[in-house]
Amino acid sequence: MTSSDLHGVSGMQHGRLRHRDKRPLSDISNALCVCSLVAATQLCADADVLDVMQDELNRSFKVLQEEPTPPYYLSYEITESASANISASFGEVINRGSSTTRYIDINLRVGDFSLDNTHPVEGGTVIPDLGAYTIAIDDVDALRTTLWYRTDMAFKTALSQFTRVRNRVQTTVEADDKSGDFSVVEPSTYIEEKRELDADMELWGRKLQEYTHPFATSPVVQTNSASISGEVETRWFVNTDGSRVLVSQPYYRMVISATAKADDGMVLGLVRTFDSVAPDRLLKDEEVLATVNTMIDELKALREAPLVDPYTGPALLSGRATGVFLHEVLGHPLEGHRQKSEDESQTFRKQVGEQLLPEGFSVVFDPSMEVFGETDLIGNYKFDNEGVRGQRVVVIDNGVLKGFLMSRAPIEGYPESNGHGRKQIGHAVVARQSNLLLEVDDPVSSEELEAMLLEQVEEQGKEFGLYFKDITGGFTTTQRNSPSAFNVTPVLVYKIYRDGSKELVRGVNLIGTPLATLSEVKAGATDIEIFNGICGGESGSVPVSAVAPSILISQIEVQKAEISRDIPPILPSPVDNSSAQLMNSTGDTQ
Repeated sequence: MTSSDLHGVSGMQHGRLRHRDKRPLSDISNALCVCSLVAATQLCADADVLDVMQDELNRSFKVLQEEPTPPYYLSYEITESASANISASFGEVINRGSSTTRYIDINLRVGDFSLDNTHPVEGGTVIPDLGAYTIAIDDVDALRTTLWYRTDMAFKTALSQFTRVRNRVQTTVEADDKSGDFSVVEPSTYIEEKRELDADMELWGRKLQEYTHPFATSPVVQTNSASISGEVETRWFVNTDGSRVLVSQPYYRMVISATAKADDGMVLGLVRTFDSVAPDRLLKDEEVLATVNTMIDELKALREAPLVDPYTGPALLSGRATGVFLHEVLGHPLEGHRQKSEDESQTFRKQVGEQLLPEGFSVVFDPSMEVFGETDLIGNYKFDNEGVRGQRVVVIDNGVLKGFLMSRAPIEGYPESNGHGRKQIGHAVVARQSNLLLEVDDPVSSEELEAMLLEQVEEQGKEFGLYFKDITGGFTTTQRNSPSAFNVTPVLVYKIYRDGSKELVRGVNLIGTPLATLSEVKAGATDIEIFNGICGGESGSVPVSAVAPSILISQIEVQKAEISRDIPPILPSPVDNSSAQLMNSTGDTQ
């Protein structure tokens, strides 16, 4: 499958990661009976929600035990999203809005831990999930009624799925991985105070007008936008294991983007994002305006930068680029469910205990980390969407592969969840990434790393190496029916010549295969950079982060990037005209 599509990674806090799966939704969502409910009114007292959910869960589960094929597991998760957003362009506010929604996801399983209705079935028509339902939930009785009705629907759908699963299992050869469909975990109890959304829309609007005004005075900028969004996600979770969890998490993001067009028709785009758990930490005028002016200067330079031909050779990746690179090349192939699915290439399944990175390199996923330095990490969470506490997982230790990111779907050798079962509302849970950290035991300085690059350039007989300063997107394919490969889209790339001089270039994509590229990693630097992004996949979009230093790769490959053939604007920029008229009126020559 296509694991991910990355967008908008830039700045010290940056990144937008999105996965793209080209299969129909029905083909990737047969796992759980999931339904969603949307409400715009107050549910009931926040403290009562878990009790009402628990009571109805216990009642439904007890009654359904009398059925010929009873459920062995049931969970309810209610998610409330209180959100606000506002956007501006060229110094003017163009859109604003706010909403409060509530959803309920139901995971009902029939069969047992070894084989249940979520078991992947090859071929045939997949029973889709139940879809989204809008309903006003304003009192306890309304909540109970909704849970009763949707649980009944989920049970009927699960029975149909399980019948198909059993029929299919009887007519297929035994799977290589003989682990079950669900794992046992200890129940969790955790209740925290619900957070409130802090959205001063008038202040946000004034700030965005100020931040986007410089774009209106630049003759090279064709389009631009800036937005501030805030969300508080509150989740109530109960299950028949005995877990009771209430977590509430705020998240605020500002995204600034701008585009220009080169004379050859190539569209040049830059994105900077700022992420925090508090809105006031986004609105740092001096820092934001400096970022905007830098974007304008970089777009000017990119319009004049030469194109790069296909190339193989040594390269440096900035900390930002390294984080995105590892997210794609390493993170996705290490998600647990990819080791079990017969459709997946299972790149690293047989590599446990093997050396994937140099000695001294370790890769950790740690959802418990809320900040790194002064930067908030949005990939943090206390409990995943299966009610399991998020755990620190060392997937690579001293260069050696140790394990995988796990949900409650076990694989052989890894029977337990490590708290990485994640999803967006209305999707089925799978193993997903959280906060990725690359740790290097003996890092070198940035200057030493660049000197090592030039040594590689000399040894390989190259005229130059490449430096990937900023990356805006990418994707990884992990299915067997296509090459297991990655394609990353950088926006700021420099040639570094043998004499140390640098030249900005454009028009390349960084490509390769995970095993081959990881084997070429040689060294890491002392500098550290962070990106925050939204990663989309089979289970929807989830927030993630990466913390990484610059690294040296002795052999990478780039190919030409897609290019538009539309000619640049025929009409001159009005900014140019205004400047010329102003100069004439003051008596200056044109």
